[in-house]
Amino acid sequence: MTTQEKINAIRKTDLFGQVSADALKQLAEKAVERCLRQEEILFIAGDPAHGLFVIVSGALRAFRQNPDGREQTIHVECAGATLAEVPVFDQGTYPSTVIAEEDSLVLFLSKENVREFLLENPEAALSALGVLAKRLRRVASLAEQLSLRDVTQRLAAMLAEDAVRQASELKDGVSFSLPISHQRIAAQLGTVREVVTRNLHKLVDEKIIAVRGHRIVVLDALRLQLKAKAEN
Repeated sequence: MTTQEKINAIRKTDLFGQVSADALKQLAEKAVERCLRQEEILFIAGDPAHGLFVIVSGALRAFRQNPDGREQTIHVECAGATLAEVPVFDQGTYPSTVIAEEDSLVLFLSKENVREFLLENPEAALSALGVLAKRLRRVASLAEQLSLRDVTQRLAAMLAEDAVRQASELKDGVSFSLPISHQRIAAQLGTVREVVTRNLHKLVDEKIIAVRGHRIVVLDALRLQLKAKAEN
């Protein structure tokens, strides 16, 4: 990548988007490219953290794994996002393992360079607070879902959100893609594959959704919403 291409990629992030191209030039010149193949690990939870990453293309998934090998997906990020901001500020290790969901390109920025840049550009430091606040809200929301909602609720909420994201609205007849496997859905919902499969079949049997290959068709949007919001 040229320096200008690196500047353009860095400016697409929430963290550095408010900074001028001229100010970013010095940071971009120090950015190191790294290409990842699908399923390649970028870093592992607990590894010493040397800096953060800007996603230029592709998609990466952050997750934690228990001693039995069961995964809990924390978040999935695509081009324009940053990863591993927290260790830049708390000097700790990487909080999660990150793996490439598809072939991806990232830029590595050392924490020393990032901290120096933020001191020289206060507007970027304020943006960093916003990024960290979003991360905190996301983790709080995940904790709430795992502790207060059952699997049926979490699955229904995920399907409703996917319908809105892909089709712009949730209504009867809406069709959307479900490209990830039941195992991956389980990791996202904090359960196991068999439970996901069983609950999908339950929604189908209740004629709330239909499954056609890798696509979901919403048959009863109101009942899907009620499933997502139902009290335990």
